[in-house]
Order: sequence, then structure tokens, then C-alpha cells
Amino acid sequence: MNVEFINPFLSSMLNVMSTMAQMELIPEKPRLKKNEVAMGDVSGLIGMVSDQAKGSLSITFEGGLALATMKKMVGEAPDEVNEEIIDLVGEITNMVTGGAKRMLSEKGIEFDMATPIVVSGANHSIHHKAKGPIVIIPLKNELGRAYIEFSFDE
Repeated sequence: MNVEFINPFLSSMLNVMSTMAQMELIPEKPRLKKNEVAMGDVSGLIGMVSDQAKGSLSITFEGGLALATMKKMVGEAPDEVNEEIIDLVGEITNMVTGGAKRMLSEKGIEFDMATPIVVSGANHSIHHKAKGPIVIIPLKNELGRAYIEFSFDE
């Protein structure tokens, strides 16, 4: 998997969380994910297609971090993952992908994006739109974890 393609998404995720929610996320070591079960409670998934690659990205939040993110972004949050949190994760997925798209465009890599799909619930599945391996990068914060996943056709 091309690091040149992944780094803008990771950088954009860290930037969105820092600027929009005043939260610092610390990336941990990337690893291969062996199944489709999400590591958290709510996930945004977006498909991407370019001349260079076809694949998808997902951003998964543990419930506590999703609630804390909403509280920091809008000043209040529900007590549990609900439609507002699901919408928020969809918006964050859009912002992250948009930021990465800008960075990649500067390198001459253009791609089209689908509308994000948001899935929630314990042990929900993430079905990537590519046949390649799934790389997952855990992101930690004192309020919980987020996970960013990538899968691209080989």
C-alpha cells in the first residue's frame, strides 16, 4: 500500500480533530486488519476512485470519543451515540477526505469520492470497496480511541 496515498488522510484526520474539536490524537503503529468488524462504535466509510487507485477509507470512533468530540465542537452532546453523533462522524469523514483530496491534488493525484456511509452499533462491520489488504491505524486520546482504515485495490 502506498504511504504517499495514506499519509495525507492521516494528516488530515489529525488536523480536523485538532482544529475542529481541539483534540490531539496520537497515531499508533499501523497494522493489517484481518476482519471486517469495527474496533469502535460508529464508523464513517467513504469510497474513492482515481486513475492511480480504487479503494475506501473508514474512520471509526469509540462512543466516548465521539461524544467528547461533539461536546468540544458544538458545546453539548447527547448521552449516547444517536443520529446527531452519526451525522457528526459522517461530517468528519467528509472533512478528512476533503483535506486529503486537496493534499493529494497538489501531488498530481486526483480522485472522486462517494458520499460517506455511516454505520454504528457494537461489533458492526465495515465493508471496504477494495480487494487489497486493510491497514488500520489506531489513534489514541485520553477520552478514547479512533481508528482510521484504508483498503485499496492492489
